Amino acid sequence: MNRDWLPIKTTPWTMGLILLALLLLIQSSALPQRLDFWLFDQATTTAPAPPYDNVVIVAIDELSLERLGRWPWQRSIHAELIDKLKSAGAETIVFDVLFPEPSQDDTALAKAMRRHGNVILPIHLSPPTTNHLLGEELPAPELAAAAARLGHAHVELDEDGVARGLYLFNGLGNQLWPSLSLAAANPPEGGADTPAAPPFMNVRDEYRAVSLAGGAGTLPTYSYIRVLNQPPAPEVFEGKTVFVGATAAGFGDILPTPFSGLSRPMSGVEFHANTFSALSQNLLIRRAPTWLGPILTLAIVIALSVALPRMRPTRTIAACVVTVLTLLGFYFFELFGANLWIPIANALLVPLLALPLSSGFRLAMTNRFLNRQLDDLARSPHISVPEPSRRHPAQLLEHFQALLQPEGWLLCEGQNILSQRGLTAADIPENLETGSWAHDSNRSWIELLRGTTIYTLGLILPNDLSREAIQRYLRRLHLEVNDGFRKTAKPRENISARIERVRIATERLNHMQQFIRRSFERMPDGIIVTDELAVIRFANGHIEEWFQEPMPSLAGLPLARLLEGHDPRETPPWHETVSETLTLRQSRTVDLHIHNKDFLIHFAPFALPDSDQHGIIANISDISELREQQRQHREAIDFISHDVRSPLVSQLALIEQLKRDPSHIEKEQLEQLGRLARRSYHLAEEFVQLARAEQLTETRFYECEFLAIVENARDSVSEQAAEKSIQLQLQGTEDLWLKGNAELLERAVINLLTNAVQYSPAGSAIDIQVFRAGHQACLTIGDEGSGIDEDELPHLFDRYRRQKRSELAGVHGTGLGLSFVKTVVEKHRGEISVASTPDEGSTFTLKLPIADPLA
Repeated sequence: MNRDWLPIKTTPWTMGLILLALLLLIQSSALPQRLDFWLFDQATTTAPAPPYDNVVIVAIDELSLERLGRWPWQRSIHAELIDKLKSAGAETIVFDVLFPEPSQDDTALAKAMRRHGNVILPIHLSPPTTNHLLGEELPAPELAAAAARLGHAHVELDEDGVARGLYLFNGLGNQLWPSLSLAAANPPEGGADTPAAPPFMNVRDEYRAVSLAGGAGTLPTYSYIRVLNQPPAPEVFEGKTVFVGATAAGFGDILPTPFSGLSRPMSGVEFHANTFSALSQNLLIRRAPTWLGPILTLAIVIALSVALPRMRPTRTIAACVVTVLTLLGFYFFELFGANLWIPIANALLVPLLALPLSSGFRLAMTNRFLNRQLDDLARSPHISVPEPSRRHPAQLLEHFQALLQPEGWLLCEGQNILSQRGLTAADIPENLETGSWAHDSNRSWIELLRGTTIYTLGLILPNDLSREAIQRYLRRLHLEVNDGFRKTAKPRENISARIERVRIATERLNHMQQFIRRSFERMPDGIIVTDELAVIRFANGHIEEWFQEPMPSLAGLPLARLLEGHDPRETPPWHETVSETLTLRQSRTVDLHIHNKDFLIHFAPFALPDSDQHGIIANISDISELREQQRQHREAIDFISHDVRSPLVSQLALIEQLKRDPSHIEKEQLEQLGRLARRSYHLAEEFVQLARAEQLTETRFYECEFLAIVENARDSVSEQAAEKSIQLQLQGTEDLWLKGNAELLERAVINLLTNAVQYSPAGSAIDIQVFRAGHQACLTIGDEGSGIDEDELPHLFDRYRRQKRSELAGVHGTGLGLSFVKTVVEKHRGEISVASTPDEGSTFTLKLPIADPLA
């Protein structure tokens, strides 16, 4: 199944287009605007503007309303306040109080305003109603004429209802009024240049955001009634701009600001005073051109679309974080350094969207790759051995017949016999346990359940030494169906199904790796795998054992250095053989000698599939046994060509002599001919017996009694001993049962006794003892002969080896007798040793395992 169904590829175009589409979708919400407002609020509240020293607020607060009565107050009171402030030295007085209707006190107020000379009054643009259009509310004519300047008192509320700034100019048609703060700063005449507009149209220009000095009450504020009732205070008002307006709760403007929102709103007069403070310090913030935000956003989109698909996942995260930090740094630098408010919300959203989008693309590609790999793994060969418990009993019987070669069998399905030989239904034991073997002598039975059908299987095994091993093997087999083969529930979620596929694929890989590793470890040969520089990367346990090097030191060791350290040679040097295997890519086979053992090492170059990497597989075979067999073969040839050929040649020569003169055949000639024939026979017999001993296996073992074997051997050499008047003294009365070959054991004991008789002086005694020592049956044969030299003891059991002392004494042997004895003892898993003192005698000790050590 092809899972490359996703048409979207990770390219700059696809990422860029998707980012733009997501941004356009986000524009339908208020998220970008709210993010811009939030950034501005955090910046201005974290680093507020310093308050300007020359600005003061005279507040119409609750105390003033309580003392002076209900609003509106007589305008003569305001005239009195102006005179008090003039006496205190106030440079400019700005009223945030509307005086739209004429009053009888206007003349007094107008005179006070003229006496001061720098009093600014507000105008208000009334909102349109059902019966009236948008209009201007100016101060009473007499007051407007007395005012130094007029300014609009409008504060702009943003879309979220928070006051962050105002328009420096606002009005109807071509008549634009400066804001109160701008009017207080004495702007140049003429105002802003605006295009012609209808007289009923509200025209606004030059928006500025205000970096407030803090929340409500930050700027110096004095109660209206106290300023009015106390003497002038030049230390407070001298040379300053005084803003007069309402701060009492429920009276006047209430403006939410970034510092407080609606929890502690700011009065309009305080906002205008803050605006004047920022204006005086050149801290009013301009909005960036409308085209700057989209251009910046597009640049970020292009940059990330080009860069991210080529980056690693960790670098992708770093790139997005760096982009966000760079944008924030640029934003704050422009905000506080250039007094420029740049909307970067959309640009900030780009890396925030690009990161999960890029990760999604990577996950999609990874998913496609994993699916392909999982499909490849599912199609690739894997080690799968069917469980015997899943096989039908008829198939099991067929396999048992091929593997075990039973002498008989029976297979029943319920009461129906499916196959039989040598067994009947009457032979089936009672109370068979399902899935467990029951063994009765050489008969083995099992009951199997397949579905709802019960099968009974019986086997007649060979009644020899292999029977017990076969029965142990049968007990290890699991032939019953268990719950481990129930199918697991199929995952419902797609991700769970994929995880399950990964788990199965991982298990297959692990099984394959374990199979390969165990195969290498259990191979009869040593295996070394190198890289392309002939450095060892893998070695199995045989290498560690043969070279006697710990496994950690083998990994990373150059192969040539390992070989040179254990088998140094000059022609050809090891490095040359190893390098030619890599450079010429040709196999090499070389002899190797390590720790007195012979090996054959085969160098084979290899190359990894779909890769330029190559290396060497070195297969090291232990040929010590083969070399020993070759040596024995050469010795056998020498033995046949010398020891066997020599008496035959002598016989032929004697026969030819007798044929020339058959009438004069003497008795000595016939005796000599008989001796030569007997010598040839003994040589051939010993050679044949040694061959039989070397081919002996446990399949030819049976129970035999060791004391009887020794007694028979003693009887066989008693005549030879009697000729030299040698006494054979046997001690032992306990029956010791062995599993072995009685014929060859008896021959081995005969060889030991024959040697003892040959090398013992006439009239001496040979001591034979048979006894039990622990789990072993022991035999000692001690003589009083010439003994064996110490330097010959290590080679005593080597074939074709003759003692110098015996040869000089005239006792000629073949060198096969003791070799035969040692071979027979080793085949029976026993031990043989010798203790000897020259001119005093020798004692041979033979130890064999008892058949039933617990008996």
